[in-house]
Amino acid sequence: MDRGDAVKAPYPKRWWALSALVLSLLVIGLDITILNVALPTLATDLGATNQDLQWIADSYTLVFAGLLLPAGVLGDRFGRKKLIIIGLLVFGAASALCAWSPGAAELIWARGLLGVGAAIVTPLSLSILPAMFPKEERGKAIAIWSTGTVIGLPLGPILGGYLLEHYWWGSVFLINVPVLVVGVLCAAVLLPESRDETRPRVDLVGGVLSTVGLCSLLYGIIEGADRGWGDGVILGSITVGLLFLVAFVLWEQRAREALIDLALFWNRNFSVATIVLTVLSFVLYGILFVTPQYLQVVLGTSALGTGVRLLPLVLAYMVGAGVSDALVKLVGVRWVLVGGLGVLGVGMAVMAGISSDSGYTYAALSFVVLGLGLGISLPPSVDLVMDALPADQTGRGTALTTALRQVGGALGIAVLGSMLASTYSSGVREVVSGMPAEVRGPVEDSVAAAAAVADKMGAAGEPLRSVAYKAFTDGMESLSLACSTMAFLGALTVFVLLSEKSGSEAEASRAEEVAPVDSGT
Repeated sequence: MDRGDAVKAPYPKRWWALSALVLSLLVIGLDITILNVALPTLATDLGATNQDLQWIADSYTLVFAGLLLPAGVLGDRFGRKKLIIIGLLVFGAASALCAWSPGAAELIWARGLLGVGAAIVTPLSLSILPAMFPKEERGKAIAIWSTGTVIGLPLGPILGGYLLEHYWWGSVFLINVPVLVVGVLCAAVLLPESRDETRPRVDLVGGVLSTVGLCSLLYGIIEGADRGWGDGVILGSITVGLLFLVAFVLWEQRAREALIDLALFWNRNFSVATIVLTVLSFVLYGILFVTPQYLQVVLGTSALGTGVRLLPLVLAYMVGAGVSDALVKLVGVRWVLVGGLGVLGVGMAVMAGISSDSGYTYAALSFVVLGLGLGISLPPSVDLVMDALPADQTGRGTALTTALRQVGGALGIAVLGSMLASTYSSGVREVVSGMPAEVRGPVEDSVAAAAAVADKMGAAGEPLRSVAYKAFTDGMESLSLACSTMAFLGALTVFVLLSEKSGSEAEASRAEEVAPVDSGT
C-alpha cells in the first residue's frame, strides 16, 4: 500500500496498529534511560570496571546509530511490517540475554544486539505511517507516535528504581520481554505491509561506509568528554568517522542503487525539518543529561523520585503534541515551528535561573515550559519530513533523519557535558586545592563525588557542599543558555528558510523542488 492508496482508503485498523507501535517504542525509550539507574548495581554484581560500564552504555548507542541507514533501505525493499516484527523479536531476545548475562563482556554484546533491534524498529515504525493514515490524520498520528518515543525516557528511572528496590538487576531488561511479545503479536495482526514496489538493491558499500563512519564519529564524540578532546584515540576516531562519511557521500553520488537520495537535501522543507529535529535532539539529550544529576545530587532525591519529578516535562510534552496538529491547521507549520522553538528557548532561559537553593518548584516550572516547546515542535517537524519523502523512500528517509538526530543527541551530551564539567571544575578548584590528590580528583570531576566527600566530613564538609552545588548550578546556567541560543537560532532558521505553504502544498511541490536536481551534482 503506497501513500496514494492510504489517502484514498484509510487503513481500517490504523489506530489499533498505532497503539502497537507506540507500545514498542515505549519499551525502546525506557531502555535508553533505565540502564543509568542500574549501572551502580552492575558494577557491584558483575564486577564491572568503569570502562566496562561505559561500553555497556555505548555499545547500544553505537550499533543503533550505525545500522539505521541500512535498516531503512531493508524495510523499503523487503517490507516494513516484516522488518518491524524481526526488529521486535531481536530486541526481545537481546533483552533476555541482557537479563541473564553472566559477566560484563556478555552484557556488552547483548546490549549491542539491543541496538540492532532498535535500529530496525525506530525508523520503520515511522515510515509505515503513510501506509495507514491519510494526510489529514497523519499529524495527529505522528504526535501520538512521538509521545511513545519521548515518554519512555523519564519513565526509565521510575521503573528501574522500583525494580532494583524489589528484584535483581536483570529485571530492568527482562521487563521488556512480555511487552515485546504483545507488540509482536499486535504488529503481526494489525500492521499492513508496506514496501517500495521497485524492490531496490541493498547498497552494501554504502551500508559499510555509513555504519563505520557513524560508529567511529559517535564513539569519538561520546568518549571525548571523558578522555579529553586532544586524546589521540579521540582525534583518530573522529577523523576516521568524518573520512568514511565523506567517502559515503561521494559513493552515494555515483551509486546505481544509492542507500539515500542526496537530492532530498535540496528540498528546503526536508532540510529545514531535519535541522529542527537535530536541534531538538541536541537540547533534549542535554536536558536529560543534566537534570537527573541536579535532582538526585543537589535536591537529594532518589532515582525513583527523580523519574517522578520529571513527569511535568512529559505531561507538558503530551499537551504540546496534542495541540500541535490543530495549530498547524490554524496558522501553518512555519509559525508553529517558530513558536514551538521559541517556547523551548524561553524554557531553557528559565532553567538557566536555577540555583543551588531555588528548590524543585522553580525546576518544575522550567520543565513545563520545556515540555510544551518540545511537544509543539517535534510532531510538525516529523510530518514535514514525511511530506518531503517519496512514498517509496520513507524507510531510508526516516532512517537518515533518525541517524542525524542521534548525532545531534550525542553532540548535545558531549558538548554540553564538557561545558558543564569545565564550569564545575573551575568553580571547585580553589576549595579543593588543599585536599589529598586521591580526593581532589574525584571532587573536581563530579558533584556526586563532592557530595559523598562532604557527607563523610560531617559539619566540616558543608562549605565544600555549598561550593560544589553552586559550581554545578553555574554550569547548568551556561548549558541552559547555550541550549536556549540553539533553540532561538533554530526558530530563526525556520522563519528565514521555510515558506508559509501548508504540508499538503509542500508535498505537491516536492517533485518540482527535487526532480530537476542531478544526484551527481
